[in-house]
Amino acid sequence: MDPLDSAKIKCSWRHYLPWLFLQLLLALCFFSYLHVSQDAPTWAPEAKAPCQTTAAPSSRPPLLLLLWTWPFHVRVAVSRCSELRPGTADCQLTDNRGEYPRADAVLVHHREVSSHPQRQLPPSPRPPGQRWVWFSMESPSHCPQLKALDGYFNLTMSYRRDSDIFMPYGWLEPWPGQPVDVQLNISAKNKLVAWVVSNWREDSVRVRYYRQLQAHLQVDVYGRSHKPLPSSAMTTQLSQYKFYLAFENSLHTDYITEKLWRNALLAWAVPVVLGPSRRNYEQFLPPEAFIHINDFQSPKELAQYLLALDKDDARYLGYFRWRETLRPQFFSWALMFCKACWRLQQEPSYQTVPSIASWFT
Repeated sequence: MDPLDSAKIKCSWRHYLPWLFLQLLLALCFFSYLHVSQDAPTWAPEAKAPCQTTAAPSSRPPLLLLLWTWPFHVRVAVSRCSELRPGTADCQLTDNRGEYPRADAVLVHHREVSSHPQRQLPPSPRPPGQRWVWFSMESPSHCPQLKALDGYFNLTMSYRRDSDIFMPYGWLEPWPGQPVDVQLNISAKNKLVAWVVSNWREDSVRVRYYRQLQAHLQVDVYGRSHKPLPSSAMTTQLSQYKFYLAFENSLHTDYITEKLWRNALLAWAVPVVLGPSRRNYEQFLPPEAFIHINDFQSPKELAQYLLALDKDDARYLGYFRWRETLRPQFFSWALMFCKACWRLQQEPSYQTVPSIASWFT
């Protein structure tokens, strides 16, 4: 029955123009929604109705991420990404290659496909809309066969700040609440300089520098072919030292590894760094949080500076002032996989990285 008849209202037709306009607008919204839903690619995020004004739970299933191989063939515990970042949607992570045809994305760790890429990469042609993510936490010096991967991947994930998905070895974040009072028991630091190293090469930059440095002060070296140091006791042992040699095994932009973040900072030892430039380190740390070898004319001059700091508690404590407002956080594979999940949800576009080799080296 016509609403006008049921209401028995006799008035000018002009009074019903707003009502008719609303009906027309709702009809346009409905047909527009049908058009978007039918045309959207199957791999795109759920399309939102153009006239929807209130948030509603998505009916789209979680993105399915296929981990082609575990990094270094070692399985790790993974977390629900919504627990790491409340309010975000979870993804489904699987290592079952049988899911390849329906996976929304494939995560490929470089090491396991670097000996024979054409045979070790996922098969081609890939399913329509599927994205491949290349990831590695190794430096270019330890990533062979990069050129053979050109043209295969859509996203990069690494410690490099210009990666599509940036995952550093560590970072600083503000303390929640008020700044904390830094309490450091200097008397417990009764040793001077430590270095933990497993990949020992006499011709490397870091070993050559160490050889010159040790002529002027005592450096205790731990690791393969040196003093034993179980990983379970590392932080406790290194906490006895005032300084730690955070010397990288290769020199590349942004390559600042656990040698600084875990070995030095967890032990509350001042890191003495050999790696990229001081300016690059300052993208990650306050300038007074570390000592860079490039600030000195020679290893001898650096040794003299460390010995002077050893006798000056006030100056030494200055290297810990940043801890009053900031605290270090550390890399994990679980967080890396979640970062891929979050980025893939936000970025539905299908790009291609022209050359990982040209970008990464």
